[in-house]
Amino acid sequence: MSATEIHVEVAPGLRLFVPPARRAGATVLGTDGVSTLGHVIESLGVPLTEVGALVVDGREVPASHIPKAGETVRVRAVERPQRVPGAPLRFLLDVHLGTLARRLRLLGVDTAYESTDIGDAALAARSAAEKRVMLSRDRGLLRRRELWAGAFVYSTRPDDQLADVLDRFAPDLRPWTRCTACNGLLRSATKEEVADRLEGGTRRTYDVFAQCTECARAYWKGAHHEQLEAIVARALAGRSQGPAEV
Repeated sequence: MSATEIHVEVAPGLRLFVPPARRAGATVLGTDGVSTLGHVIESLGVPLTEVGALVVDGREVPASHIPKAGETVRVRAVERPQRVPGAPLRFLLDVHLGTLARRLRLLGVDTAYESTDIGDAALAARSAAEKRVMLSRDRGLLRRRELWAGAFVYSTRPDDQLADVLDRFAPDLRPWTRCTACNGLLRSATKEEVADRLEGGTRRTYDVFAQCTECARAYWKGAHHEQLEAIVARALAGRSQGPAEV
């Protein structure tokens, strides 16, 4: 079958996925006349999780559209805040995003995290089974068809990662309500209830505690509390003023 040439213009924010030689303006792609536009876009390097509208010659089309010769395709980025229909907003993070997972939990966002490398297939299956948005920097993982939903994490810096996720998905924030270790919900606890989990200095110094209802870990306003308060404050400020600057 002869190749069908189309012109593809990728939104500036998505060009980092495209080979350098194809990043400037529109690029000409040859297709086989039977592959979907979604497949063509992914073959260019752009995960469909990052694609918003696909506009062909001025009209929006689905990813299942079969490109025709001479068509001009504009690939737009996902609109923000991105709405994920069909289930409460929850996340699943891969083994490389542990700090981001803890910070999302600190803010009260339901965040599952795999601390070991269980493989892309298992992660995608969990995303589908639990209806969680998969957050990852692994493009191959985000291309798996069994994923329920996914998003690429653009930065390697936890501060920027958190700001980007909050800006993109605008999750409800309920700081200090989740265990940063296991994602369980926290409850108020007396010193007596958590005494067996405290060292002597902590028992003498602190009186206000919380405890995870799942793993029983105890929490109090310790030496790192000011750093955590700063993360929470910046996230809440970003919610009221625009994109978070963590």
